[in-house]
Amino acid sequence: MSQPHILVVDDEPDIRDLVREILEDEGYRVTVAENGETARAAFARVDPDLVLLDIWMPDVDGITLLREWSAGGLDCPVVVMSGHGTVETAIEATRLGAHDFVQKPISLARLLAVVGQALETGRRQQRAAAAQVAPASEPIGNSAVMQLLRTKSEQAAQHDLPVLITGEKGCGRENLARFIHKRSARQGDFVVMDACELDSEDCRAHLLGGQGGAHPGVFERAAGGTLFIPDLQELPAPALRLIQQVLEAGQFVPEGGSGARPLDCRLIASAAPTLSQRAQKDETLQPLYYRLNVLPLQVPPLRERADDVPELLRFYAEWFPNRENLPYRAFSVAAQNRLRNHSWPGNIRELRNLVQRMLVLGGEGEVSVAEVEEALRQSPTEPAGGPGEHPPLFDLPLREAREQFEREYLTYKLREAGGSVGKLADAVGMERTHLYRKLRSLGVDPKKAASGEQK
Repeated sequence: MSQPHILVVDDEPDIRDLVREILEDEGYRVTVAENGETARAAFARVDPDLVLLDIWMPDVDGITLLREWSAGGLDCPVVVMSGHGTVETAIEATRLGAHDFVQKPISLARLLAVVGQALETGRRQQRAAAAQVAPASEPIGNSAVMQLLRTKSEQAAQHDLPVLITGEKGCGRENLARFIHKRSARQGDFVVMDACELDSEDCRAHLLGGQGGAHPGVFERAAGGTLFIPDLQELPAPALRLIQQVLEAGQFVPEGGSGARPLDCRLIASAAPTLSQRAQKDETLQPLYYRLNVLPLQVPPLRERADDVPELLRFYAEWFPNRENLPYRAFSVAAQNRLRNHSWPGNIRELRNLVQRMLVLGGEGEVSVAEVEEALRQSPTEPAGGPGEHPPLFDLPLREAREQFEREYLTYKLREAGGSVGKLADAVGMERTHLYRKLRSLGVDPKKAASGEQK
């Protein structure tokens, strides 16, 4: 696992350099900032595990920075440092969420003790937050075909070999990948590769890390755990080549770094059922396909496992009330039977959306078969506008269309959440730190979006 990343903010060069050297000697990764403005930029860029923050600086004082970060959802501990602090300053820093307040000069033993305690507190808080907001895992299913798939997946989990999961969109490929990760011996995180980042000019930095290792890439973040690559067939050629090179070498070098780091993560990729045919025609995709297709698993579409529909209906009928505070409604036996016979062109994703719509727009009591029939009639089977027509979004390249949709979707959800990024994170099911990065990359300002200024 990668070492914790500490941001040191202090306008005195001697202190700044000394603290950095001490922490680096202890194995920590360190980024330094000499004033408030550079601290703002570094905090947004490196996503630190701990901040050592000086109070008195010439441009922006530490209390002001702490207040800004707290208002935006502070998710790492901050230790405030001052050479001439007062009781009032210490109280204010604590009120704003500071983990500790220490006075300079700080002894080596005191510094390392405070850093260790703060990092452990941060880890406990992250584990508690994850346990509180993480939804229950979507069931794999108990139909005969899914029981066989579960058995194969449990066998695959006992090895570190790559897994390739194929299936239609929305059929639960990522859910199966998470199932394998949870049953493996790996204790690290389940990290999802972001296709939007791979389409950007920072593709190498997203995969390998940047600033000489100060900003970890997905290979490093997945160290000790699992790296999930969704929709392998949609990755741009530069990303495919780079992933192939890392797998062949078994190591990688962060952008701007000098030392190679071992590749220490389990790889699970997902793709459309037609991947093998596409790989035969794509010389860039082909070598990576053969390298990842060691343990192949295929998830059948929902229409081929109708026996799983009632279990999925019950799961989401309970999941949405717990997650989004929607009213609970059970599905009548007749409604369940009708949905067992539905063709589900959108697979589990379509079922999930239908349950949500029933809970938001429906009445009280059980969901009736009549309500289900009406909801299915209203579900579009082709793009709005009729045959041959399509939304303007469909004319854009995939990356631009995805970004435009994400921008409009998150702006809409922000208005619903009153501009609260914390509520937005709960609503869309994203970890808050990743959500802040996504909003910044899309140019979405939470305050402007909430007020309607940003469209």
